[in-house]
Amino acid sequence: MSTDRELGTDRELGTDREPGPDREPLAGFAVGVTAARRHEELAMLLERRGARVVHAPAIRLIPLSDDVELLNATRECLSGPLDFLVVTTGIGFRAWLEAADGWGLHDDLAEALVGVRILARGPKARGAIRQAGMQEHWSPGSESCAEVLKHLLEEDLGGTRIAVQLYGEQLPEFTGALRAAGAEVVEIPVYRWARTDDPTPLRRLVGQAVAGTVDAIAFTSAPAVSATLAVAAEDGLEEAFLQALRTHVVAACVGPVTAQPLTERDVPTVQPERARIGALVRALSSDLPRRRARRIEVRGSSLELRGHAVVLDGQLRPIAPAPMAILRALARRPGHVVSRAELCGVLPSRMVGGGGAWSRDARPQADEHAVEMAVARLRRGLGRSGIVETVVKRGYRLACDPRAVEPLRADAHG
Repeated sequence: MSTDRELGTDRELGTDREPGPDREPLAGFAVGVTAARRHEELAMLLERRGARVVHAPAIRLIPLSDDVELLNATRECLSGPLDFLVVTTGIGFRAWLEAADGWGLHDDLAEALVGVRILARGPKARGAIRQAGMQEHWSPGSESCAEVLKHLLEEDLGGTRIAVQLYGEQLPEFTGALRAAGAEVVEIPVYRWARTDDPTPLRRLVGQAVAGTVDAIAFTSAPAVSATLAVAAEDGLEEAFLQALRTHVVAACVGPVTAQPLTERDVPTVQPERARIGALVRALSSDLPRRRARRIEVRGSSLELRGHAVVLDGQLRPIAPAPMAILRALARRPGHVVSRAELCGVLPSRMVGGGGAWSRDARPQADEHAVEMAVARLRRGLGRSGIVETVVKRGYRLACDPRAVEPLRADAHG
């Protein structure tokens, strides 16, 4: 039972932010967006906070306005009196009424719902009910289907008829518990989800997560999580993808139901207190820099490593993947010398051994040349001399006192 269909707007984020890393907490980070609905709004809010957004829709919404199953469920609701109606989403309830209107059944349905105790899962559902000229009987403060179910089970449900508006997937635990309590349940399948027609962007996002070139992925539905994991499995990357989410990629989920497929696989998630797009962005804006940003004092300058950029004395400087890989390796042991041979192993594979997968048979001279090129690009990207020092015949180091800086964990990518 995912809570992602009813996501609020982001009125609190505002549009008057001045650019800069301090006012754009996600500047320098890349965030994947898998949402099908309202992905433009989510992307805009992330970009407003400085993120580079990678859009990779995982699922698509299939309306059932012309579906026989929805028509039959509507007729079943009209065949006898209902005692309860559970409205799970505002968009779903409105779509049901619109479909009924198309079939010439709107007035009959509205009349059948008079006197029915309507339970609204959240504020969006309440708004749609009231917009239709009806009034909800009860709504939980938690916006949780589990609390709706608990409320219903406190009633004597023997012989009652309950209509449950679904929202993209079956709710077997919810409806099964009602039937076990003696109720007749009519399921209203307003819309359903299917995997996206073109999985290429999603496959690319999975690969970027594994490679460490994306810093977070935002999930707004459990089906999107499942579809992403399925694509990873099809490409033989499921375990590598899960490991990336456990270590260097933050999984931001709109709520616990969305997060459940990941929680079951021991993946930590970031969740807002309320299932809203704005709250999700705020939670990620707070968590991602805390987890992935790394600040080091180098030659009297403040150097902060972010996903694909650095902040040097308050100025954001984008850094290409290969130079950033070098910088991260140096930052794991600030002030200590890191050999060219070790730095060869952190470069993206296309830069080592002639552009293919790295092998121990690759020419050392060519590999060291790739390191030298990446270091040169890093120095240009930083725009300041003396940050990265060359130690003749040994390697490179960050120009700082190693005793004054804690080492960076090997599994941290920021």
